[in-house]
Amino acid sequence: MLDRPRAQIDLAEARLADHEVRWVRDQAFPMIVEEAGAEAPGLLCRNLSKTDIARLDYYEGGFDYDLRRLTVGTADAQISAQVYFPQQGVWTADAPWSLEDWRARWEAITMGAAAEVMGHFGRKDAAMAQRLMPFFRARAWARQIAARPAPCTLRSGMTSAADAETLREKTGFEGFFRIANADLRARRFDGGWSDAMPRETFISYDAALVLPYDPTSDHVLLIEQFRAAPYHRGDPAPWVLEPIAGLVDAGEDPADTARREAREEADLDLGDLTPMARVYASPGYSTEFYHCFLGLCDLGGRGTQVGGLATEHEDIRSHVVPFDHAMSLIETGEINAGPLTMMLLWLATRRESLRAGA
Repeated sequence: MLDRPRAQIDLAEARLADHEVRWVRDQAFPMIVEEAGAEAPGLLCRNLSKTDIARLDYYEGGFDYDLRRLTVGTADAQISAQVYFPQQGVWTADAPWSLEDWRARWEAITMGAAAEVMGHFGRKDAAMAQRLMPFFRARAWARQIAARPAPCTLRSGMTSAADAETLREKTGFEGFFRIANADLRARRFDGGWSDAMPRETFISYDAALVLPYDPTSDHVLLIEQFRAAPYHRGDPAPWVLEPIAGLVDAGEDPADTARREAREEADLDLGDLTPMARVYASPGYSTEFYHCFLGLCDLGGRGTQVGGLATEHEDIRSHVVPFDHAMSLIETGEINAGPLTMMLLWLATRRESLRAGA
């Protein structure tokens, strides 16, 4: 938050009497509440500058936290200090907070998101940070998932840590999506280094995709929705057939994302999912990464339905069609979304065994 090493910050352990630290319900951060006889442990930051306080206010303001002056106890004395509390009625306190549990699950995600938030300090207001924090966390979570790479049996085995580097970063667009603008270089296959390569990269999210399939009736469920990208390309038919899909929230297992999206988009409850493929959408310019699943289910009695979340401006129509019909739509070009094509072709290679076991 303060943009300098911890060793350069005057910190002391302190405790706030008659208060307790609790998890915020359904969130990944804590809040302080009044609790007679309890003590809330914390760190007292001393000798802060006006800029330091402004930086802290910027970050905490994104969570609707304001300062309140109270007395805290250190090892040496009782000291008047300012403590961040949530605004009335914004958050609900839950179970007692555990620093160890937070570190295990949320520390890396929070630190990555915080770095992105503070990159906006002095340029955008704190309300922006609150609005975009879930997406900043999702991007940080995607980086954690990316740290578990695919095998390198045919590939060279060169790594980003040793064989690629950023020479210079430049200002790019930052918001719900980001565009990283940088000069990069990477090791060539002959062992040397490339020249500086100016590259703009679309920083997106990990997404979970699921293709529901009924092996008994040999039907699949497809969804249809308006898409802005075909519209901006000039496509006169920007309503696209796709698999069920959604962004992987911070800390969420992609399979759980797929199940959640199936309920939201198609009112469909899925159980066990079969992993299909884990792939980059377009590695030449985008970080978007797909976790694809097959969802075996009973699609009997389902006709065309409309679903989606109004809060996300979703108007999604689902279609249950015979597998052969879906494959014919690839041939005619009516299915023109790459992920759906890939997933149907994947299913085609396993369809007979799935039907035999139904």
